[in-house]
Amino acid sequence: MQIYRRRNGWSIAADALTVLISVIWLLPLIASVFMSLRPASRPLSQDTLLWALTAADERGIFLPWFTLENYERALLIAPWGSHYLSSIIFVVGTLVVQWFTVTFAGYAFARMRFVGRDLLLYLILLQLMIPAGVLLVQNFATIRQLGLYDTHIAMMIPYWASAFGTLLMRQAFREVPIELEEAARIDGANLFQILWRVYIPLSIPSLLAFSIVSVSSHWNELLWPLIITRSPEVRPLTVGLNQLFTTSDTGAAYGLLMAGTLMVISPLIVLFVLFQKQFINSFASSGLK
Repeated sequence: MQIYRRRNGWSIAADALTVLISVIWLLPLIASVFMSLRPASRPLSQDTLLWALTAADERGIFLPWFTLENYERALLIAPWGSHYLSSIIFVVGTLVVQWFTVTFAGYAFARMRFVGRDLLLYLILLQLMIPAGVLLVQNFATIRQLGLYDTHIAMMIPYWASAFGTLLMRQAFREVPIELEEAARIDGANLFQILWRVYIPLSIPSLLAFSIVSVSSHWNELLWPLIITRSPEVRPLTVGLNQLFTTSDTGAAYGLLMAGTLMVISPLIVLFVLFQKQFINSFASSGLK
């Protein structure tokens, strides 16, 4: 027999406030969808976003309330296939290396004792406070000296080590009982076996949470790939999106730009819709705020 708890006014008000905040948060995305479907013959300079849905031309013929011409034009302007492939290589290649670096570094700071450990930890914390743009010149000079300019590896190298991931995995490994590691050592396990069979299985939620942050941030990365790449087949989606920044006699082509933007972010939206339960559980289990 199920017992239903009677809801009070505060609970209903909290739900209404949550819905309101969600709608406000979704407004930019909704506006982007409307703008991408807006006919190019009705620019924003003539009327508002919604008025164009029922506007008529000079002959009194009502215009279509939506059109896919912006998407058709966007597909012809940029080689999206190459950009998508480049973004996937950039994101996946960076994440795979980060899994190794943050795992080993997190274990070292969580369980190992060595000279200068606390100092190195403070330096990692300091790195989180330094804006990425400060290191652009130094990173660019290093990539040029290595002869890696305009390559996929050049986009990945600055992100192979993650201060955020290191600190997250350090905290996750510190929550693992030390008795499990001691028991594994008694059974003859080496360091790699201890990590693979003891620490990593118990830290999967934290590792998944870090993976989500890494994929979303690098998928949307623009400045560094724009500087370090030149060929269309190497440049990711965010850089290819710049080709849609065109203007006409009636102003900027916002519909074309919004169509390209939705094409870029659509994979992340689809992934979130398909795996939203796993995403939310990973953040909740890792304690990440």
